[in-house]
Amino acid sequence: MSVDLSQGVTPVSTRVMNLSHLLTESARRLGDDLGFVWGDAQWSWAEMEARASAFAAALVQEFGVAKGDRVLVQSANCNQMFEAMFACWRVGAVWVPANYRLSPQDLAGLAQSSGATLLLCGAQFPDHAAACAPHIKATILIGPDYEALVTRHMGAAPVPAVVQRDDPAWFFFTSGTTGKPKAAVLTHGQLAFVVTNHLCDLMPGTGPEDASLVVAPLSHGAGIHQLAQVAHGVKTILPAGEKFDPDQVWSLVAQWRVTNMFTVPTIVKLLVEHPGVDAHDHSSLRYVIYAGAPMYRADQIRALEKLGPVLVQYFGLGEVTGNITVLPPAHHHLDDVPMRIGSCGFARTGMQVQIQNEAGDEVTFGETGEIAVIGPAVFAGYFNNPEANEKSFRNGWFLTGDLGHMDAQGFVYLTGRASDMYISGGSNIYPREIEEKLLEHPDLSEVAVLGVPDPVWGEVGMAVCVPMSGVEPDGVLDWLSPRLSRYKMPRHVVFWDALPKSAYGKITKKMIREELEARGQLPQQGG
Repeated sequence: MSVDLSQGVTPVSTRVMNLSHLLTESARRLGDDLGFVWGDAQWSWAEMEARASAFAAALVQEFGVAKGDRVLVQSANCNQMFEAMFACWRVGAVWVPANYRLSPQDLAGLAQSSGATLLLCGAQFPDHAAACAPHIKATILIGPDYEALVTRHMGAAPVPAVVQRDDPAWFFFTSGTTGKPKAAVLTHGQLAFVVTNHLCDLMPGTGPEDASLVVAPLSHGAGIHQLAQVAHGVKTILPAGEKFDPDQVWSLVAQWRVTNMFTVPTIVKLLVEHPGVDAHDHSSLRYVIYAGAPMYRADQIRALEKLGPVLVQYFGLGEVTGNITVLPPAHHHLDDVPMRIGSCGFARTGMQVQIQNEAGDEVTFGETGEIAVIGPAVFAGYFNNPEANEKSFRNGWFLTGDLGHMDAQGFVYLTGRASDMYISGGSNIYPREIEEKLLEHPDLSEVAVLGVPDPVWGEVGMAVCVPMSGVEPDGVLDWLSPRLSRYKMPRHVVFWDALPKSAYGKITKKMIREELEARGQLPQQGG
């Protein structure tokens, strides 16, 4: 006998755990155990909880911060930034971290668009504080100001704000590679699922005996990753200094017996190509998690040879907080035969992924379309941006803007961003395939392919390459010709010393196109 519960059942409550409780729980269980390391400084779990609670009290008592208020953050990685995140959540405020490499004017724009009332700002960014001053009520400088507030309120323990599943917790700014950054609203209920999913799918078996190294800004994916570490009592190791130093990274891995780190493919490439990888013991590593872009096959092989079976790839935008697909260590192989080359993995636990056509219908296996996703990790929408929300959702599915296909076993293969595709002589060209081929060249270190104007074909490919030795541009095309269909062949090749990268270590086509224009290397439609 079955019982139909579809009628007459009203949810009693949508209240969820306040995310600040993750730190409280770890502090209760682990107390004086080490929780956070930054350079030579160290804090126990109990100290982190006490400092976060004190800053929470200061936010309420001295700045009048209330539930729903937005706190904008302009800061390089530091312990104050990390603990202030929990303080904001404790009082029900919304954490609004910015890319700290933004210009003062760009940050002021985020202050306006987010409706922030308070700015938490590193003392080394006075121009940013000045630019935001007309748009906010107050600024707290990280350094003496912040520490004075914590000292004054030490011992206070405000009761965590009551939060519902869909209450905003984090405004996660998109990278803005195709326009102005948009604030994706991440909620308390959504992030609780994301934390659980990260621990389940990316680094199973992770706990208090582990250590996690931060090699990316805490304002974005690394912050989400470290939130998962707090949930399971994993100590966080923060390198001293703002500059990325591969030797320091490997030294910290050895010193602290680091078991996991989150980064992007370009950073993994820099790490495994640095002599430090051979000079320091990295046998403790179990999970080197990379996201933000697929890793080129040549780089995968090099990383597997150096590090062993520790690579974990995930695909996921900020709007889905990284939770779309996962390719765990068991599916990373040195041998091309068992390796699903080009795959970013299968659907994350609790998430559903489809490849859809322009009408929103699921396409057949192997057919290219737009990657769409539904599930508890999908964000609540863009803040105060109904036009972007209208474009990004269809029939309840979030449309990623990424193109790809799926095989019969559910593994997803990325073709590239829809905006990266170009049309040459009526044929759709996906740069990703060309880039993969070019990186098989023994003398090329980095490559990017994009469509540029052509008077005959409309658009043709231009390859921007970083060479390692004496190869010439014409030689690259000669080498590529037998390996690629003629209509996909780039018509232009230029060599640079390095490709420009975003603050998160990603190679973006927008930045490359801007640099081509600045160098006068971008072909014009007429010539």
